Amino acid sequence: MQHSKIAGIGMYVPKNVYTNTDLTNFMDTSDEWIQERTGIKERRYADRTGETTTTMGVEAAKIAIERAGITPQDIDFIVFATLSPDYYFPGCGVLVQRALQMKEVGALDIRNQCSGFIYALSVADQFIKTGMYKNILVIGSEKHSFGMDFTTRGRNVSVIFGDGAGAVVLQPTSKEGHGILSTHLHSDGGDAELLAMFNPGTHSNHWLDKKLADYDEAAIGETFMSHQMIDNGQNFAYMDGPAVFKKAVVKFPEVIGEALAANNLKPSDIDMLVPHQANLRIAQFVQQTLKLSDDKVYNNIQKYGNTTAASIPIALCEAWEAGKVKEGDLVCLAAFGSGFTWASALVRW
Repeated sequence: MQHSKIAGIGMYVPKNVYTNTDLTNFMDTSDEWIQERTGIKERRYADRTGETTTTMGVEAAKIAIERAGITPQDIDFIVFATLSPDYYFPGCGVLVQRALQMKEVGALDIRNQCSGFIYALSVADQFIKTGMYKNILVIGSEKHSFGMDFTTRGRNVSVIFGDGAGAVVLQPTSKEGHGILSTHLHSDGGDAELLAMFNPGTHSNHWLDKKLADYDEAAIGETFMSHQMIDNGQNFAYMDGPAVFKKAVVKFPEVIGEALAANNLKPSDIDMLVPHQANLRIAQFVQQTLKLSDDKVYNNIQKYGNTTAASIPIALCEAWEAGKVKEGDLVCLAAFGSGFTWASALVRW
């Protein structure tokens, strides 16, 4: 069984920069308040017209494909991870296939939110290992800015997220001990409603409504989408921040440790940890737990906020472009998010 390698990587972020101070024009907040709780200083927002989750993913994909030394016609499968697709359906994968004028290849859409990119990477890795495909395009892209509540009511969520995209091309490698060494995927839906966007949805008159009532009566919908839902602000994401933090600081080190143990390695063997950029405080806690020095952890949430499925490929691309990820380095990717889902991957660059 062959291994898969990251043959090319690319990223794209919108040109529009919104600082914490800019957000004070819309809600009661402050630069100090946001930085203290999240570490975020600014984020990027896509253009109001013409820039979508798909178009950002396409721009990142173009760079990754070029760096892999191939053309869009060489891609034989697409895996697209996002929680903010252009349409409710179809998914963004087929839109990428159309935009890049590819062959009639398969396109798979992944809905695992913050863990989406690692889940997508793991799926693609299995296809490479079995020899089914030779050039797989994996994209993580998000356009959060169109779905957030830019009022004081929604500030706990809205100050965190930004827009952007990252992509990689996976190919087979015969180099022993290199490429993706292993991936590890987990989920626990027991507290799924602690970080969720309930509407639009099909949960009305379903057993879930009773469970949702324990969290927020306003989350219960009478139809897929109604004017009342919009008027009540029921079409925005809900997050119990402290609960998510408590779970994340346990599962992050746990899933990283799982990856290391599976490969007979230890934390000191890691050359670069690229965590999902959920909250700088979470990343710092994980770093301290694993006893990693600053030069072995890459964070860029300060510049881009939380870009969910796009955060790991954007950070990995930046780290590689800056020369912080080099051939032979052991790179660990890890994520935790809505679901709850969490995942890790170990890559020998």
